[in-house]
Amino acid sequence: MTIRTTTLHGLLLTAALTAVSAPASAAKPFSADYSASYMGMQGAGRMTVAPADGNRWKYDLSISSPLAELRQSTTFEDNGGKLRPISGSDSSKVLTKKKNTAATYDWSRGVATWTGDVKADRAGPIKLQAGDLDALLVNLAIVRDAAAGKPMSYRMVEGGRVKQLTYTVVGKEAVNVGGKSQQATKVSSKNGDKETIAWVVPSVPVPVRILQRENGSDAIDLRVQAVR
Repeated sequence: MTIRTTTLHGLLLTAALTAVSAPASAAKPFSADYSASYMGMQGAGRMTVAPADGNRWKYDLSISSPLAELRQSTTFEDNGGKLRPISGSDSSKVLTKKKNTAATYDWSRGVATWTGDVKADRAGPIKLQAGDLDALLVNLAIVRDAAAGKPMSYRMVEGGRVKQLTYTVVGKEAVNVGGKSQQATKVSSKNGDKETIAWVVPSVPVPVRILQRENGSDAIDLRVQAVR
């Protein structure tokens, strides 16, 4: 899962299909509760996808701990299984430091822009390409493509930058989901000193675990506790 602030980014981290191809029912409503470890602090996380207007959907991620709160949200379209971000927001509060940003993906003009607490060189515009995803939508793409045995290479437009990310299968591992042991596919993406690892179970619409590592140490670890 990528977290949109620098730390969150690698997470969700994490990419986008040049043309996201999938079954027509790519988006489905769900709610998943996670245990969260953020830079050594224990907390809780929740991820939800719910219908919005027309063929649009709302995807939310929140992580809270005694000293930090992180929230991300994306409104996206599902057109025949092709996911397309429309707008997004990202807020974080760590101790007394706050940050809020908003993203707009204007497909009629073909550009993405950012407002709020952003540097001038990160405000855009960035030219969009068919298949571009934001950080949250990468989660849905990873699960879908891993289950179908498809390549997991993505172009992610997020935080005023474009990142090309590739996930590779690094093994299989038993994980506990809602009190039941299930076999998960473990995938990994490395970008410099950052690595994002995700565990994918075909019956669960989002990764059941997301681990972001920086400089060889765990930064964020989300583990699903229940899915509804």
